[in-house]
This record gives sequence, C-alpha cells and structure tokens, in this order.
Amino acid sequence: MSPTSPPLRILLTGGTLDKVYDERTGNLVFSRTHLFDMLDQARCYLANITIEPVMLKDSLDMTEADRAIIRAAVARAPEHHIIVTHGTDTMTETAQVVAAQVTDKTVVFVGAMIPYSFGGSDALFNLGFALASARTLPPGVYIAMNGTVFDWRNVRKNRERGRFEPLHP
Repeated sequence: MSPTSPPLRILLTGGTLDKVYDERTGNLVFSRTHLFDMLDQARCYLANITIEPVMLKDSLDMTEADRAIIRAAVARAPEHHIIVTHGTDTMTETAQVVAAQVTDKTVVFVGAMIPYSFGGSDALFNLGFALASARTLPPGVYIAMNGTVFDWRNVRKNRERGRFEPLHP
C-alpha cells in the first residue's frame, strides 16, 4: 500500500506567479492562472488537490476587503492543509489577517519573484516546496519562499536582494 498525502486546497489569489507580459502595453498583467500548467510540468497528479480561484490580483492592489475574502476562503475550506498563491509585496499582511482567525489549519503562502511565464522563474520550485511544506508542517501560517519556510511573524521581503529573509535571524 502506498502512503497517501492529506487532502490539500490551493487558493489562487494572483501575484507575480500568474502574471504574463502584455506585448501591446509592455506591462505585466493577468490573463489566466498558470497553476494547472505548473502542476502538470511537475508531474503532480495527486487526486486529493482542490484548486479554488479566489481572485487574480496584484498584491499591491489588494484591499482589506480582499484580505477578508481570502481569510474566509481559508476558514471555510474543509481541508486542513492549504496553500495560498499570493503576490510577494503584501504577502505578510494577508498572512497576518488569516493567522488572526484561522488557528487549526496549516496555511502556506507562496509566490514568485519572477513570473512563471518567464525563463528563470522561481515559481515552479516555490510551488513544489510549498506543496511539501503544507503537508508536513503543524497547524499555523507560514510563508514558503526561496527554499525556506518562514513563520509569518518573522519574515520580510528584501527587495534589494530579491528574496525573503527572517526579520530576526
């Protein structure tokens, strides 16, 4: 008998991970999620993953109402292992909102510094790392970026270095 992984829900909220380059405007925009392509490329065909689109939004444009929608989606999910795709600029703010009311689930936020649609993106690695982290960590709210799991209270995005790092090493 092969071991089974616990059911997992992936909530899609947008961020750089899902952006594409619009050749007409020269901007990064949303057209659709790349998550299905990413799971296919990683050969992740587990039947116990549910994908729920919540929004496709740049995290700099997220409002407190958007964060409440994400928190509600996490709270109502029947699964106890959840990944939230999210933009890196305000990921910690949304994690704080979720952590304030959701204490009995493992919630892992993940994003990318470079869009999946670009060469050299960190999106696929970050997603795979988040999948493993969400299934193995105890209940709590985390951020999985750059091969490291951070407690949401002890992480910051270092824009100059293009990575996440602990607030207090």
